[in-house]
Amino acid sequence: MKFQFCCSAILLLLLSSCATQSPKVINNIIRDTIVINKITEKYESVRIADLDKYKISTTNYPAIGKDERIRFLIFHYTALDNEKSMSVLTTQEVSAHYLIPDDFTDSIYLLVDESKRAWHAGMSYWKGINNINFSSIGIEIVNPGYYVGEITESNPNGWYFYGYPNHQIKKVAELAKNIIDRYQIDPINVLAHSDIAPQRKQDPGPKFPWKQLYEDYNIGAWYEDVHKNLYLSQFPYAERDSINFIQSVQNDLNTYGYEIQKTGVWDEQSKKVIMAFQYHFRPERCDGILDAETWAILQALILKYRN
Repeated sequence: MKFQFCCSAILLLLLSSCATQSPKVINNIIRDTIVINKITEKYESVRIADLDKYKISTTNYPAIGKDERIRFLIFHYTALDNEKSMSVLTTQEVSAHYLIPDDFTDSIYLLVDESKRAWHAGMSYWKGINNINFSSIGIEIVNPGYYVGEITESNPNGWYFYGYPNHQIKKVAELAKNIIDRYQIDPINVLAHSDIAPQRKQDPGPKFPWKQLYEDYNIGAWYEDVHKNLYLSQFPYAERDSINFIQSVQNDLNTYGYEIQKTGVWDEQSKKVIMAFQYHFRPERCDGILDAETWAILQALILKYRN
């Protein structure tokens, strides 16, 4: 009896103390609904209408006629340190879905939901598609970018790019592979910011290890050496500056995916596109000049991916 009295007293004390506190107000806006996918028989989080007078039935979800919004994976460097990169990408009108720091932690930062459009690509183009923001996931990688140094024949801009530590590339590879597998992104749609905006961007630069990502992780596109060597012997040295040959090169670059006008001259826009191509596929010499090796690599890539 004494025990029951003590419990009642404690309960009354708790109730009276709760009554004097302000009620906790939770203002959650929930826009996703959990439904069962009738094909996979798994639960999915989907965004659907919520009506007062009518019921939205999901018994026939999903229809077969659909595909993923995500078609591209775009790599960037921040040209800032970790702290400034985070600040710029979260408080200004520029963003990315993920940020990969250059520290030794295991952290990769989600900044934008993959289902939403991050503002990372800007004015962009690839193989007939404009504004890549609408159909891409953007990964920003903390890297200083480049510094300006001595101008040489092989480096006419005097831009000297910083490399990427291996522990950071391992993060890049695991995240990229996960995204590529989930969205079934085509290898030729795994791109640099400079690929989709060659007239104004250089990132992630020639030190980004495209070949390593391809060979070690099956990420992105790369040419076959046997094809490159075959085309090397076919380079038309005597015709290099002819209108017909220049237009054919501009057409080939456009065929692979780059935005380029077929002017028939080695103009500034052509130089920047060729330089972006070299950043990606021939980083040993990125001067924007079409030589036999650059041409052979371009032909080998078209043979492998665009035929």
